[in-house]
Amino acid sequence: MATEVSLLPAVGEGEFFLRVSPDTIIPTLAIGLVMEYRQLGNTGLKVSALCLGTMTWGRQNTEAEGHAQMDYALDRGVNFWDTAEMYAIPPTAQTYGTTETIIGTWFASRKKRSAVILATKIAGPGLSWVRGGKNRVDRVNILRAVEDSLKRLQTDYIDLYQIHWPNRGSYHFSQHWRYAPQFDRAEVEANFIEVLETLDELIKQGKIRHIGLSDETAWGTMTYLRLAEKHNLPRLVSIQNEYSLLCRLFEPDFHEIAVTEKVGLLAWSPLATGLLTGKYLDGQRPPGSRWTLEGNRNSQRDTKQANAAVHAYKAVAEKHGLVLSQMALAFVTMQPFVTATIIGATSLEQLQSNIDSINIKLNAAVLADIEAVRRDYPMPY
Repeated sequence: MATEVSLLPAVGEGEFFLRVSPDTIIPTLAIGLVMEYRQLGNTGLKVSALCLGTMTWGRQNTEAEGHAQMDYALDRGVNFWDTAEMYAIPPTAQTYGTTETIIGTWFASRKKRSAVILATKIAGPGLSWVRGGKNRVDRVNILRAVEDSLKRLQTDYIDLYQIHWPNRGSYHFSQHWRYAPQFDRAEVEANFIEVLETLDELIKQGKIRHIGLSDETAWGTMTYLRLAEKHNLPRLVSIQNEYSLLCRLFEPDFHEIAVTEKVGLLAWSPLATGLLTGKYLDGQRPPGSRWTLEGNRNSQRDTKQANAAVHAYKAVAEKHGLVLSQMALAFVTMQPFVTATIIGATSLEQLQSNIDSINIKLNAAVLADIEAVRRDYPMPY
């Protein structure tokens, strides 16, 4: 839910400040922009409705470019940033941890740690270069991962600590077509309790403030919530899953969980890894782009249905005088179950356009046209 903000008097030409709460004032250079802020779960934190995604820093972006993006985003009122120990993306042993390191050097040079609500994640099993491949989410790995992240980030606390994906596997990353979970319930629940107890210790030590999930299922999320209540352990405040015009698996079941349990969605890939910019249409592969770097890694998204859907959504945007990418972001941000839309960019121009989407309010006519396309292409990849 949005919170009240007020625009304070300018200090210099082009300078404005937003008062988000009695104790929180955020600088902004955006004339006419009033960033929206929402409560993070059941916490007292107010996060910007747009969250700065960081995963390109250290691979597609240099340290200087990452710093410039952080400067710009904070000036535009984006106070919520998301990263992960496994970044940069595409993931490699050589780029592991580089994104957190770049954020850390920004904190050290800018001295603005308190202005940022920072989220990061522990990697789940599957990456051979993370802790020697023995990276199951459990007490030993959480304790080590948190300490390593704190060092790289050059901070003594993390606002939101998330489990990147579950030990038992995930239907995310386009694995939903063949998802067939098989696990021992007692073993999984025992692990959930161990995870919650470990995170509780870290909260009491002041190293993390709140906890969330990523790439989880409805069952996994509700089980964490049930066990937390039963054992008086920390409660989830967010769930970070994929959500966009092309991927709406979050609806309808997770919608109920997010709203009724106050575990709002942090929507990753709201532009469908760039598909909803139109830059990959009909086989295009711009030099230096994510799909170009990752080769066939996104081939499962590059379907004839997805291309047709993007063409159709592009026509909707053009009909209503909108930019396709901004329409796509605005659609995600307006959903009642969304706490924040995670935006990423490899250039300041892209970042500016993405942040400008906060000014876009989709009317009934646009939404009706979007719904018509969705019915033609409900699951295009």
